[in-house]
Amino acid sequence: MPYVNIKVTREGVTRDQKEELIAAATSMLESILNKDPLTTHVVIDEIDPDNWGFGGETTTKYRARQGKMRAKP
Repeated sequence: MPYVNIKVTREGVTRDQKEELIAAATSMLESILNKDPLTTHVVIDEIDPDNWGFGGETTTKYRARQGKMRAKP
């Protein structure tokens, strides 16, 4: 029973996009590992950007800083 856990930040991921992710992950496991789609489980966790960090800062701060850097001429 394959289990796939996809984590994304909670920022505008649509229901259709989630359905596409689930279908694609299931199809990939079927085609590469010959796994039965009926026993393949895919879970998508949406995480608030304030709760996801890297480089010593939250995703929220990182993206805000990146936006300021892009805004400069």
